[in-house]
Amino acid sequence: MLSQTHRVVLALLFSAEEPLTSAQVELCLEEAVQLEEIIAEINDYFEQEGLPVWVQNIAQGYRLMTREKYEPWIRRLYQNQGNVKLSKSALETLSIIAYKQPITRGEIDAIRGVSSYLKSLLEKNLIETKGRQEGPGRPLLYGTSSHFLEYFGLNSLHDLPKLKEIEDIMNVEIDDGDEEEYDGNSSE
Repeated sequence: MLSQTHRVVLALLFSAEEPLTSAQVELCLEEAVQLEEIIAEINDYFEQEGLPVWVQNIAQGYRLMTREKYEPWIRRLYQNQGNVKLSKSALETLSIIAYKQPITRGEIDAIRGVSSYLKSLLEKNLIETKGRQEGPGRPLLYGTSSHFLEYFGLNSLHDLPKLKEIEDIMNVEIDDGDEEEYDGNSSE
């Protein structure tokens, strides 16, 4: 059975528009709590009851999620409304930003060998400007947003696969150091 604290946390999770943090919970409850422990107990309860939801640690907070096996019905409800569709070029650009941030448009273009798709990534809130680089022209620096973490189900950028892991999966060699030699355009 869930305590009053568990129920309040659950109500906050249900109402939160962004991942819920420990600081937000403590502010609402006006006391210190072990949120990680409370979330684990809530997830245990959900599992025991066979409920279609669970709480995921995502983007340095917690979010109420539906279990994957219910996805077909949820997709029908929304009829793919709001899905972020990314072209191969946009995905390449996003990958470069995720691994090399903060990075300028010129640096991204040099790695890819072609123009970058920053506008669509900015519109989809997957990247954001992180400031300006010192030096001539003071170009904008880009990095991933918290929405990027939410969209890809990551708690932090440390959860991204290591380049060695990707290399092993793809069974190809990825050059992590020399940006000049990397060409993200696979059609050549």
